[in-house]
Amino acid sequence: MPQHHIAFWNVENLFGPENHPPRIDWVAKAMGSDLRGWTNALYDIKQDQLTKVIAAMNGGAGPDILGLCEVEDRAVLDDLVARVNEATGRSYGLVHADNLKDKRGIDTAFLFDETRYSVDPKLVFSHFVIRRTGTRDILQATFKTPEGRQLVCLANHWPSRSGGALESAGFRSTAGETLAYWHGRIREEAADGKRACVIAMGDLNDDPWDASVRFNANSTRERGDVERSQSPRFYNLSWEYLEWQSQTRTGSDRMLNGTLYYNNDGNVFDQILVSRPMLDTRDAAFKLVDGTAGPEAIPDMVSHRSSEGAIRFGLPKGNADKNVDTSGYSDHFPVSVTLEEGPDTAV
Repeated sequence: MPQHHIAFWNVENLFGPENHPPRIDWVAKAMGSDLRGWTNALYDIKQDQLTKVIAAMNGGAGPDILGLCEVEDRAVLDDLVARVNEATGRSYGLVHADNLKDKRGIDTAFLFDETRYSVDPKLVFSHFVIRRTGTRDILQATFKTPEGRQLVCLANHWPSRSGGALESAGFRSTAGETLAYWHGRIREEAADGKRACVIAMGDLNDDPWDASVRFNANSTRERGDVERSQSPRFYNLSWEYLEWQSQTRTGSDRMLNGTLYYNNDGNVFDQILVSRPMLDTRDAAFKLVDGTAGPEAIPDMVSHRSSEGAIRFGLPKGNADKNVDTSGYSDHFPVSVTLEEGPDTAV
């Protein structure tokens, strides 16, 4: 059966240039100091670096569906799609919803191969995560194959650990609860009901063992528990890539301990959660291809230093020579998984 390469990447501050015409006023004010010196030339290099990685995914064919976070607006996504289309020879479309509640205005989005999927705008939702104030949204879209098989994808970017992991934990707990709620609602409303194939991806800003992911989002490392569950539970594939082997830009082999390194430590913030129908022995529209989940990195983006993971690009903050590495990419590694079409067709 046909296979589908599904990926997610936090592309680290993909903002338009310093004088970006579509920028909304309050974002310009909030991000003004960080974007001072963010020239058109630097922006173009950042876009080219991201394109290099995306085009290398899926064995050089590019992903079929790619979730993204930390993008400013539709304009920067249009620029990225144009580059990726040229690099891969594919025809990517966009699913995007402006997030006007995040304090930096950064959005989540999907790139998808328009020759493989259609997207009904009526089945695109932006679920805001609210706790005292609005934070980042969870973007939901249903991708339908020509044969009628449906895959419901949710792109997540949970609230950051700014102010301390413990102090900010409640915000991520609320994000997890929001995800779990909509997982249940999808099973009530989707064409294939409780057999709906649901995949949640994103930068959760927590590790897979943290309470927000395990309890609030209702995910587990125990695949069998999900296969037997009658309730909307997720199997968390990130438990399968707590450690992973890669090669650095200097040509050395390296074992990495996360998808993001911060303060010399690795964290597995970038996670993929899948619903029961993709795991069990019953028919479903899509099935997990075992052993395919994990980070997907080109050697050039992997640091040889034990205290670093992905080599970040950065923002100028008034001094591009000091704060921008034009040979970098993002502070996160992308993650991906392969699904295979099953015999079921949604009605």
